[in-house]
Amino acid sequence: MIDTNVLLVANGSHPDVSAACRSECVARLAARKKAGVVVIDDAYRILREYQKKTQPNQPKGAGDVFLKWLLQNAANPKRVHRVALTENPPEEFQEFPDARLQRHFDASDRKFAAVTHAHPDKPPIWQAADCKWLAWWPQLQACGVKVEFLCPLDVQQVYAAKFPNREAPGLPDGA
Repeated sequence: MIDTNVLLVANGSHPDVSAACRSECVARLAARKKAGVVVIDDAYRILREYQKKTQPNQPKGAGDVFLKWLLQNAANPKRVHRVALTENPPEEFQEFPDARLQRHFDASDRKFAAVTHAHPDKPPIWQAADCKWLAWWPQLQACGVKVEFLCPLDVQQVYAAKFPNREAPGLPDGA
């Protein structure tokens, strides 16, 4: 499961991250194109979000190239798993792992946690620099949903810049 900000960081569209973070995101996307499976929802909510925030018809960055590959492989079950979600009301999902947490979650991010939770393998959610996930990962992990921070130092620095009077929440072990 790949959060949109991983594609944006790979494209160089996130000015607050390090070159090392961008390299990590580029490498992860390239590796996933070569092997492995990408998980999306059955109504293409995730793909639509990717398309709104990138330029897949004019590949410029690694995120754009990855999205173009994903669009070309969306119907290939060996490379892309589509997970059914039950949405009601808009941007609230029955498959979300914790109903109480869903109310505090950004509406646009709920689909990622819901898809991961509904997938039988519970793939980790790749996260680059969206610092809101620092507050959410412990409750998600308690429900069996793992958040993998690809750029732990960067996400903590983004948090510190966004919330200068708060201490950044901790990261999962191994991040």
